[in-house]
Amino acid sequence: MAYTFRTYIKSTPPIEPHMLNSIDNFLNKITMYRLVLYYLLGLLAVAVALSLLGILPYNPVGLVYSVFFITLLCWIVNVVSAWIFKVPTNVESVYITALILALIITPIKTLDAAYFGFVAWAAIWSETSKYIFAINRKHIFNPAAFAVALTAITINQSASWWVGTLWMLPFVFAGGVLIVRKIRRFDLVFSFFIAATVTILGFDLARGLPLAGSLQKIIVDSPLFFFAFVMLTEPLTTPPTKSLQIIYGGLVGFMFAPQIHLGAVYSTPELSLLAGNVFAYIVSPKKKLLLTLKEKIKLAPTIYDFVFAADTAMNFRAGQYFEWTLEHDKTDNRGNRRYFTIASAPTEREIIMGVKFYEPASSYKQSMLAMEPGDKILAGQLAGDFTLPKKSAEKSVFIAGGIGVTPFRSMIKYLVDTNQPRDIIMFYSNKNISEVVYTDIFDRAVENLGLKVIYTLTDASQVPPQWQGHVGPVDAKMIAEQVPDYKERKFYLSGPHGMVAAFEKTLSDMGVGKNSIKTDFFPGFV
Repeated sequence: MAYTFRTYIKSTPPIEPHMLNSIDNFLNKITMYRLVLYYLLGLLAVAVALSLLGILPYNPVGLVYSVFFITLLCWIVNVVSAWIFKVPTNVESVYITALILALIITPIKTLDAAYFGFVAWAAIWSETSKYIFAINRKHIFNPAAFAVALTAITINQSASWWVGTLWMLPFVFAGGVLIVRKIRRFDLVFSFFIAATVTILGFDLARGLPLAGSLQKIIVDSPLFFFAFVMLTEPLTTPPTKSLQIIYGGLVGFMFAPQIHLGAVYSTPELSLLAGNVFAYIVSPKKKLLLTLKEKIKLAPTIYDFVFAADTAMNFRAGQYFEWTLEHDKTDNRGNRRYFTIASAPTEREIIMGVKFYEPASSYKQSMLAMEPGDKILAGQLAGDFTLPKKSAEKSVFIAGGIGVTPFRSMIKYLVDTNQPRDIIMFYSNKNISEVVYTDIFDRAVENLGLKVIYTLTDASQVPPQWQGHVGPVDAKMIAEQVPDYKERKFYLSGPHGMVAAFEKTLSDMGVGKNSIKTDFFPGFV
């Protein structure tokens, strides 16, 4: 018998505070961009303190002045550029670029006209490059890297990358790990570290240099970690899928070696990143979309579908996500950008975003909830490899917690529209019945394609009398009962980080291999 959602009217455990450690709890409450901003400010504060103690060879007043001057210039140039090109601006991006420049350009020591010219030229090009070297609203190069590369070529003034010192290293490393943990780009960073280390060591050992000295040069006397944690991982110039990110990290790591050269031009950190940016642009989606809200549909007390019309067509794979930029006043510490899955299928004309609203709501979500038909939002940085298996014969299990169901809505709607029967079993868990959404699509898939959907409610006190589905969390016992051949299947997990991590452990304990588990987590649930 095929059980549709209607049949159940007679778990994936919800994310609970105790399931998250303090680090993840903090990371889940802040956007990546705001985390990077605080990290850079923290590094500069540490640098000022070390300068006051005489540990770093900089005048603390000059360091503060340099930060202020660069930031002011970047802000002014960005405002003017955004007005000229009539493109929405991201204030966080301006500050992040400015602070990166402050950490890689040697702070002012004397009132030197050459310094002011250098900094002004770098500030101008770091901001204008986002608009000039952009195609379909997508910029190509990392702004800070492009700026200091251009100053080296045009006015013979280079970045010193002074942040790469022994005394700054512990702070660079500790905060950088938080960033990589937040955005889950460990594979990218590791591939870069391995490629850079092997390449540099290879050249040094071939010249007969001692191993210890080479390792010190790589780890202590270079900006390796700062470069990897902050600049390499910038989302807008990073490839969209894990496999491409690994290749990208390896390419930039190889080019990072200072021994690499083309004629008389030797590689620098900024040149290696620009080379990687070209590769990333070639293999990445090329567009940003300016979307117009058509309608806002309330699916549940705290869940809405936002249906958008696009200004141009966009090809994507079911299950991928966008970075969504919504300009609004009084932006809180979570910023004006979010990652949300595209809930619509590639076969649908409109772009749909399914969003759950929590209390207290961020300024972003408050502004989103206040959107009216005709309002616009910018969608870009299409990415994600949490997509349907390429082989239609591959057997799968989908496990969705709450609003984590949106990528499965996209996938299953696509299968329904293209009439593709697949061997898929889906567990869909919610706290109570009022939060269950998209059942019309799932029921069609059950009836027309033979999919199996198991609905579960985790709050026993709110289960209605007519409910005939499961009650309680999805656990190893339920999975084994409902999916006897679970060791032959690939598992797709989507939901808050605590849920995803818990199920990774459960499946591992059941003997499911790591390669048979795909996870979908990004900072869009907060």
